[in-house]
Amino acid sequence: MWKRKFRKKRGGGVKSSQEEGTEEQGEEASADVNDDGTVNNPEAVAVDKNKLVFWSLFSGGDGEFMDKMISEYNEGGPEKQVQSIMLVWADYYTKLQTAVAAGKGPDIGVSHASSLPELVEQGVVAPLDDYLDELGVDLSTMYSETSLESVTFDGSIYAVPLDTHAEIMYFNKDILDQAGVALNDKGQLAIASEDDFYAVCDKIKAVIPEGGSVISLTNNGDDPYRVWWATYFQMGGTPLVNEDGSEVTMDKDIAVKAAEFVKSLYDKGYVAEGIDDHQQFFQSGKAGIYIGGTWGTGALEKTENLNFGAMPYPQMFDKNACWADSHTLILPTKKDRSEEDSKAAVEFMVSASEKGGLTWAGSGQIPASNAVRESQEYLDMPYRSSYMEALETAVLPSKVSTFNAMKSGMIDSLNTLWSGDTDAEEAVGMLYDELDTNLP
Repeated sequence: MWKRKFRKKRGGGVKSSQEEGTEEQGEEASADVNDDGTVNNPEAVAVDKNKLVFWSLFSGGDGEFMDKMISEYNEGGPEKQVQSIMLVWADYYTKLQTAVAAGKGPDIGVSHASSLPELVEQGVVAPLDDYLDELGVDLSTMYSETSLESVTFDGSIYAVPLDTHAEIMYFNKDILDQAGVALNDKGQLAIASEDDFYAVCDKIKAVIPEGGSVISLTNNGDDPYRVWWATYFQMGGTPLVNEDGSEVTMDKDIAVKAAEFVKSLYDKGYVAEGIDDHQQFFQSGKAGIYIGGTWGTGALEKTENLNFGAMPYPQMFDKNACWADSHTLILPTKKDRSEEDSKAAVEFMVSASEKGGLTWAGSGQIPASNAVRESQEYLDMPYRSSYMEALETAVLPSKVSTFNAMKSGMIDSLNTLWSGDTDAEEAVGMLYDELDTNLP
């Protein structure tokens, strides 16, 4: 399945990518900087020719933690420091692929595990094995087998794992107190079945004032899809496609049942209409439960007067499972980058994940590094250890090069159900067709 269009040749580069008139480039074109610091034209940003350029997609609350990691790395006096350029999240992959094809890509980048198969197949990323060998780094001793498998294609390693970010459950302790909902001995909601969850929601619903919501969840898009994903696999759903991506293997009946469960959250009035930013809605103190990503933890704990807790997404059905993806650090293919710079880029990637992993954990993400997760410093961090087990129950996206197209089609299909335009069977029928149409 994995047929790379080209592979970076050893010894082929003689010049750093930042030695080619970046000041003139900056004068000729505008970087077009947005209010949040992201740039619309990353190739026009003036860069230091003595630094490695890192294109980042962390423009949310986790961006400050990545900036801190880079600063800490640079302060350590590496042979090559790193300069970060933050792109608009929605544009990141398109701009990365276009820039690499034009020979103007960065020295370091980020890829979700779900996007990595496509980048590998297109030749956008270079394998790391030779550089890791030169650095004396054995990733198999540093990461779980699952993490390492997610970045390995045809026996070659194409990225350094950075984290696992999962969909978990946050809860407002003050609202739970008002609702008479007690926490268990772990300080978490005692939910072990669908009925348990409904019972908790009904108690919260009785005390939620007008303008609030039992569950803070968007009315469409990624997050109800992620709840459907967790529910599907908790109900015993089979992989959506087979390992080589040649056939759809989703269990339609289970997919329909999972969709019906998620729709019930809206139909029972547990989710208020019109929630566009469910993290912000929860931060406002108007929701009892927030189903969202681990990346929200860093922002939530800085929110004044928000008395909250966190836990893994609860097991309500036969198996324990949750939606998850991973961030990885990549070496974009670039023929005019020197071998020294490529090696220095990989050195940063490993250091960022290992030595910078504790800083990155501040964002709320679950570090990929075994050493970081096992460290007392990480275990002592508030909230994080309470949902660390999500790493074991995470179901990562299918490892196929067209998964992002599949995901987009699945979300569009399910949106028709959440909005009431179709029933579960029809929505899942469209979802199945989207999987089939987008097989590699």
